[in-house]
Amino acid sequence: MENSSALGMHLAARLRDLRTGAGMTLDGLSERTGVSRSMISLIERGESSPTAAVLDKLAAGLGVTLASLFAGQEGAAASPLSRREDQRIWRDPESGYIRRNLSAPGFPSPIELVEVVLPPGARVAYDTGHRAAAVHQQIWIIEGALALTLGEETYHVDTGDCLSMRLDQPIVFRNLTDTPARYVVALATDPHATSNPYR
Repeated sequence: MENSSALGMHLAARLRDLRTGAGMTLDGLSERTGVSRSMISLIERGESSPTAAVLDKLAAGLGVTLASLFAGQEGAAASPLSRREDQRIWRDPESGYIRRNLSAPGFPSPIELVEVVLPPGARVAYDTGHRAAAVHQQIWIIEGALALTLGEETYHVDTGDCLSMRLDQPIVFRNLTDTPARYVVALATDPHATSNPYR
């Protein structure tokens, strides 16, 4: 397992590579995402620990998922096997939630799997809305329960429940219980379907 410093440097390099690969300047990404140019620059230099909400905005502006920011560069030589001891783990500095990338890093696949543990009383809000590519997501609760607000509607999902959605509106995860909620997130991106007004 990587330490937080190594993972921070990975995130910094990954964001910089995705931005430059898309031919985007710092100002361009800032305008697209609403994240300040100075904040993006600090993140790309590994000098800031961004929250999940900020990373999600940057990922959306780059046309990728949040999970893919923790993955490696895709390549034909990438292994399809992801050993548990090699899976990247990241803790959101704001909510304390812990995410583990389950999918093999760098292996080309339209599906990404992530395991998340949301602490008791924690709340994570993504107000990203429109994305450069359409992202479909399913949440399967392994332990505990969540109150999940999608746009104007709130769903109470318990152990064993699975909720499907398209990530095209604000979403809020809340753990209203006194025990951690553990769940698996499955994501699939359709690059040909776009909901972003910039494209």
